[in-house]
Amino acid sequence: MDRYLFLRVVVQMNAPDFLWLHLKEVPAFRALLRAVEARFYQGLEMPEPIMDLGCGDGHFASVAFPGRAWVGLDPEWGPLKEAAVRRVYRWAIQADGAHLPFPSGFFGTVISNSVLEHIPPVEAVLREVARVLRPGGYFLFCSPSHRFVEFLSLYRLLRRLRQQGLAESYGRLFNRISRHHHCDAPEIWAARLEQAGLRPLRWWFYFSPGATALLEWGHLYGLPSLLCKKLFGRWILAPWRWSLGPVERILRPFYEEPPGLEGAYFFMIAQR
Repeated sequence: MDRYLFLRVVVQMNAPDFLWLHLKEVPAFRALLRAVEARFYQGLEMPEPIMDLGCGDGHFASVAFPGRAWVGLDPEWGPLKEAAVRRVYRWAIQADGAHLPFPSGFFGTVISNSVLEHIPPVEAVLREVARVLRPGGYFLFCSPSHRFVEFLSLYRLLRRLRQQGLAESYGRLFNRISRHHHCDAPEIWAARLEQAGLRPLRWWFYFSPGATALLEWGHLYGLPSLLCKKLFGRWILAPWRWSLGPVERILRPFYEEPPGLEGAYFFMIAQR
């Protein structure tokens, strides 16, 4: 496995403050995870045209690589309408990832940020990604790792109390709430990529147990934001430093954590 080297990501000194850019727009638990991931794209080679596969509402692309993605593609019409309103992409297209409406070799880069874990028949999507990428093009994606459940705070507590059965039930429940169909090791994803015609180049882990605990409990504390979204069309009603400052101070040390030798998530770079 020598070619799958751990990559230490060096954050550029002049990079935007991705934590704040996310925190003023989305719930805190989502802001922390997406802010960490947004840093990974800075400085990566991403030849155009670029497709954001599973783009959702387009918020992540608007922060992580604004104006660079030509196509935002998602099977869900609701979030896609938000992406269209944001004008993040030249084309916002509703389609299934297993049946991409593009000719072979069309894209220079395909990005899929925290999407593949939600797709049960993911092999068909990977084959389509390989088809629409031109030779030498890049596929960039991230996903929960095989350590995801182990890093959940309540799972770890139940294990320490020798409540193994309850711990495993809690892990399954959290994955069901998160709509996770895949929480696999990078090596398993590497094998899937190779079967689809893609060559894994490198990967790295991120998100420590502490960061994962904030994500875990943030789902509960984020319920008021969900209510705001349904009532007012916005996740955050008071997007100012004075209102979000206490939350920002809690999240920032975890945002600034470097990638580790293990993590609840991993980021992978592959090539056609």
